[in-house]
Amino acid sequence: RLWNRRTPLDDAGAQQSPRASSDGRGEAPSTSSPAGSSSVPELPGYYFDPEKKRYFRLLPGHNNCNPLTKESIRQKEMERTRLKLLEDEKRQGKKIARLGFNTSSLLQKSKLGFLNATSYCRLAHELRVSCMQRKKVQIQSSDPSALASDQFNLIMADTNSERLFTVNDVKVGGSKYGIISLHSLKTPTFRVHMHENLYFTNRKVNAMCWASLNHLDSHVLLCLMGIAETPGCVTLLPTSLFVSNHAAGDRPGMLCSFRIPGAWSCAWSPNVQANSCFSTGLSRRVLVTSVVTGHRQSFGTSSDVLTQQFALTAPLLFNGCRSGEIFAIDLRCQNQGEGWKATRLFHDSAVTSVQILQEEQCLMASDMAGTIKLWDLRTTKCIRQYEGHVNEYAHLPLHVHEEEGIVVAVGQDCYTRIWSLHDGQLLRTIPSPYPTSKADIPSVAFSSRLGGARGAPGLLMAVRQDLYCFSYS
Repeated sequence: RLWNRRTPLDDAGAQQSPRASSDGRGEAPSTSSPAGSSSVPELPGYYFDPEKKRYFRLLPGHNNCNPLTKESIRQKEMERTRLKLLEDEKRQGKKIARLGFNTSSLLQKSKLGFLNATSYCRLAHELRVSCMQRKKVQIQSSDPSALASDQFNLIMADTNSERLFTVNDVKVGGSKYGIISLHSLKTPTFRVHMHENLYFTNRKVNAMCWASLNHLDSHVLLCLMGIAETPGCVTLLPTSLFVSNHAAGDRPGMLCSFRIPGAWSCAWSPNVQANSCFSTGLSRRVLVTSVVTGHRQSFGTSSDVLTQQFALTAPLLFNGCRSGEIFAIDLRCQNQGEGWKATRLFHDSAVTSVQILQEEQCLMASDMAGTIKLWDLRTTKCIRQYEGHVNEYAHLPLHVHEEEGIVVAVGQDCYTRIWSLHDGQLLRTIPSPYPTSKADIPSVAFSSRLGGARGAPGLLMAVRQDLYCFSYS
């Protein structure tokens, strides 16, 4: 008889939500619940579905008989939020126009003294960023079938934002590379052309940057991670490999390529005191190599170097480590004697990106805990923090654009967030056009002149096989 007695919770794994409460109003008290509802009590081992208004039993993640697990519940909530944000984006332009939020009103308030300089800049940036509308870019190529099957992994704009270097994951494994010309990226067509090459690697690209050897952005520096018994590799790849007008047998090869163990990061030096040099961040070591002479400087570190950037005027190389330490190497030091670490900063998690601001008095860094900080290099103190970035373990880049006064970063939740550089205010959160997935984190590039000197400001987003443009209205 006892086993035939069933409670409403056990019957079909569900129960109607309780209506009685101790406050005498006939509603449940406001407490937290696993589904994020604030109007129903939390019951251990059960999940309240706000749509069906019922409790469901939570089962362990390894139980394949019932897909209702904490992970699936979290994924469902994230997808609901993403779709809502996409719907809000469509109404954003009409909403701004209805409220009369425009540049002329901001300028008038600023002249009347109602807005200070910082508030005016932030509101102007917020207006421009809020007006950005997503448009799909048509990519033309000599091999359309490859465009439909190969997936974007990384994109990187050159100095003048005239070209876009792309890394694509191919189905058979490995990476394929291409260069997209952005000269034809104009409204209303948004068409671009991809120049491809048969250059192919079977290893993952950990880092890349433009290199100016023969002329501005004449090469691309690739840092490849080793797999199994194959060591890592650093390759200086000429962009002329992707130009189709070379005569047969006249194609230039790789300028230099050498094997290194555990390559994590790379950077090209624009500094005149370290001309034609590049650095590679290894496991517990930094290598600075001269392309012309082949001479190398080695600096031992206590942790893996995940990100690097050279300063333009000062002879310094800034490095971010897995341990959370950020330090600068004085390039004038010929050995590892005392004083070769010029600056030392510390994060609580592994540093994934460092960006030096133009006056070289401040440095911005992000880490795997989702923290973004702006550091004063003179006082070695954090002067500003940018909230909202999401990261747990991914090696995600950070984009700083001082001319536009914004900071851009893509989180592990696949959301692209834009902050005001001057006050740290979150200006906009852009959802991915595809459902959230660890394998589909978008790669972005922002420029104040997309397509060259006469181009308009905007954001390029690459995800799966698609390229999108968010241009200023």
